[in-house]
Amino acid sequence: MIKVGVIRGGISGEYEVSLKTGSNVLSHLRGDKLNQTYKAIDILIDKEGVWHINGKPVSTADVFHSVDVVFNALHGDFGEDGKVQQMLDQWKIPYTGSGAFASALGYNKVLAKEQFSRLGVKTPNHFVVPRYHEEDGDFETYAVNVAKQIHDKLVPPWIVKPLSGGSSVGMKMCRTYPELISAFMEGVNMETDVLVEELIEGKEATVGVVNNFRNKAVYVLPPIEIRIPTSKTFFDYEAKYTGVSEEVCPGNFSNSEKEELLRLAEVIHTGLNLDHYSRSDFIIHPKKGIYALEVNTLPGLTDESLVPKMLNAVGATAPEFIDHIIKLALKR
Repeated sequence: MIKVGVIRGGISGEYEVSLKTGSNVLSHLRGDKLNQTYKAIDILIDKEGVWHINGKPVSTADVFHSVDVVFNALHGDFGEDGKVQQMLDQWKIPYTGSGAFASALGYNKVLAKEQFSRLGVKTPNHFVVPRYHEEDGDFETYAVNVAKQIHDKLVPPWIVKPLSGGSSVGMKMCRTYPELISAFMEGVNMETDVLVEELIEGKEATVGVVNNFRNKAVYVLPPIEIRIPTSKTFFDYEAKYTGVSEEVCPGNFSNSEKEELLRLAEVIHTGLNLDHYSRSDFIIHPKKGIYALEVNTLPGLTDESLVPKMLNAVGATAPEFIDHIIKLALKR
């Protein structure tokens, strides 16, 4: 039997989402369809960065000597930014998802946006706010100055979010200059670089991509339309994981919109040299067209996640997908 280590948890703000993704993967590996092929090993990284196998603290060497392949169910820092990928490469252990460089590129929203532009994919105008240091002086003055620079360079409203990360953790929407100042003073973690984007208003869409699936080198899944309730302005963490948004698959897109979404998702996946699977998020402005917001190199696989809903829409089961991704990893 092939020993599959499912790494979940981690040190990022997406710990709970990762637990759910990993739990889902473990459940399917232990189910009737896969348990004759794979032996699932639960590898938990706690919030302090301590590794565990089946609940027992262990060294990373113990972990890597215990597995044939890793299913990377981490999200956020360490899991999605190329770091765990580098570690696995050093140990010569195959793993699911993109390689170290592509993961780091996709995880940094500004680097990813630069690649989108290079590939001819439109993306919202943006401004990067460097992390705050004591030598920057009084924090309130710093926040006001930063807000003024953004106000002068970008058209409101603005989306303020961490430069790296996913699951819409830490995102704020600001419509006015005072709200922008308030976001930096109270709501945004200034211990890291911050990305500010012009808010493009329109239909939200997300599109998954799977490599070497159903006889296609790049198989693009049907786009999901994300309908945000009137109480929300954008698809934030709460909307993603508490069921307050409506996710329609396949979405209500015109033929031309759908064709362009599929094309752009493939362009991003291949252009950033992503591997196995990814998910790209878009906004369709009624007059200006389609804008790419970001790419997810390890999209969630929880019951509430978007990729499983896309797979379901094309009649693909979770065990089929997991088996396929592990087989891709073993060919690394």
